[in-house]
Amino acid sequence: MSVSIASDTTAGPATRFLTLTPLNAYFGARAEGLDLSRPLTPEQIAELRAAMDHHAVMVFPGQKLSDDQQAAFAEQFGTIEATPTLVDQERRRLPNMQINDISNLGADGKILAADDRRRMFNLGNMLWHSDSSFKPTPAYWSMLHARVIPPEGGETEYVDTRVAWEHLPPRMQDQIRDLVTEHSLIFSRQQLGFEAFSPEETARCTPVPQRLVRRHAESGRLALYLSAHIGRIHGWPTPEAMALIRDLTEFATQRPFVYQHRWTVDDLVIWDNRCTMHRGLRYDDKTWPRDLRRVTLEDVAPTLEQAA
Repeated sequence: MSVSIASDTTAGPATRFLTLTPLNAYFGARAEGLDLSRPLTPEQIAELRAAMDHHAVMVFPGQKLSDDQQAAFAEQFGTIEATPTLVDQERRRLPNMQINDISNLGADGKILAADDRRRMFNLGNMLWHSDSSFKPTPAYWSMLHARVIPPEGGETEYVDTRVAWEHLPPRMQDQIRDLVTEHSLIFSRQQLGFEAFSPEETARCTPVPQRLVRRHAESGRLALYLSAHIGRIHGWPTPEAMALIRDLTEFATQRPFVYQHRWTVDDLVIWDNRCTMHRGLRYDDKTWPRDLRRVTLEDVAPTLEQAA
């Protein structure tokens, strides 16, 4: 696919409490002016929500948050999903079950061994994906907070898939508009050769259907609902389906569309999983600790039950 790229110069919503600085020509904003460790007023919640609906990714620097404060902040915007960690849940490092441990640390606080099964599984986070797209009701927002970062590497990259949809040729839009895909954690991990699933884990990874093109309700814009968790398209031979998904993913993640976030301790980054993808970048995870903690909110319904 080849198409000319034009930047989106649409202004975001007016703000009273937040100072917003664009992150990218197409999406995203750095947000300052609020202390997220304290409860927000209804007016502040409404302003932040409107900014997220427009920008899709927002970076809040200098937010000193405990696990409980991070969860309390998130609950002002929706329902926190049940902790989706699949591998070795019984050896959790963090006591708060609302917090996802996005780190290379074991329950003892030490760096995971190079051949640890959990480390192998977590390498899947380096593939472009949308959080919890493998769940019947997938994710709404994710909120990732930096506690410890390595001296180099370990950045996180983001794209707004509304932008990708809007740059697709009309003929391609017509071809894919009504397609339904199947998502599973097994599909994404198989791409890296990870097959060490127990029978119980395999049973929990039954593929779920999702729209390939979905409408972002608040902005009214269409978005590609892409993820490494996709393994099939309904009615298509699997090789043909995966060739299309690869093409669309490469199109959506071309460099002008990507925002790369270089982490600083106490950054909180929020993204809307309904219209974004993200991936973590490589770092020396055998030497340096990296401790980020995520809270994820549930969406309102399966994508097939939402207005298209």
